[in-house]
Amino acid sequence: MIGKPAVHKRRARILGFVLSSLAFAIAAGAAGAEKKAELTPEQTAGVEAIGNYINGFTSLQGDFTQVSPKGTVSKGVFYLKKPGKMRFEYSPPNPFIIVSDGTWVTIKNRAKDSADQYPLSQTPLRLVLDENVDIYKEADILDVQSADGIVTVTLEDKKKNVPGHLVLTYDENQKALQQWIIVDGQGRQTTVSLENVVAGVAADPKLFTIKITRRGKKD
Repeated sequence: MIGKPAVHKRRARILGFVLSSLAFAIAAGAAGAEKKAELTPEQTAGVEAIGNYINGFTSLQGDFTQVSPKGTVSKGVFYLKKPGKMRFEYSPPNPFIIVSDGTWVTIKNRAKDSADQYPLSQTPLRLVLDENVDIYKEADILDVQSADGIVTVTLEDKKKNVPGHLVLTYDENQKALQQWIIVDGQGRQTTVSLENVVAGVAADPKLFTIKITRRGKKD
């Protein structure tokens, strides 16, 4: 059933994970705790390489491994299709699946057959799933490190929607995003690693739809 937003903080955190993980360049804000970095030409080139990667595909799919702040490991598959559509499906025993159909973002607990929905237009996902993302417009760049072809960029959302920040790891040689670390407002880290990522594959449209069981009166 569709639950009341006030009592679904856990699912909101899960949604925050997906927003961060798919954003690639739109991180959660640290409420002014950090200062924006003054970038060198080399650092600017690294940031632009990530921006070009984000805007260089219209569809993306692959496997992910997530390590929670407590060390819990979850695996799953994801699909992304611009504009507006995505699917993050966790493997058992994690019961969650998160789908955007272009209008609504649905977070479903398959074990309990319950779900929450958020308008895509009212979440940062609308920016993530746009056909073009402007890193400099949407995020403050806090730090950029580069060594041996690996670029690490730390970002925060200009709008400060969610406490924390995002650290991206990009492989310049393979021209692919390898990993991101989500740091929440209390300093807790969630690490997500990507494998078997393929761009340009036409995903089944059914992946971006999800059935919701509604019981009783909708809130």
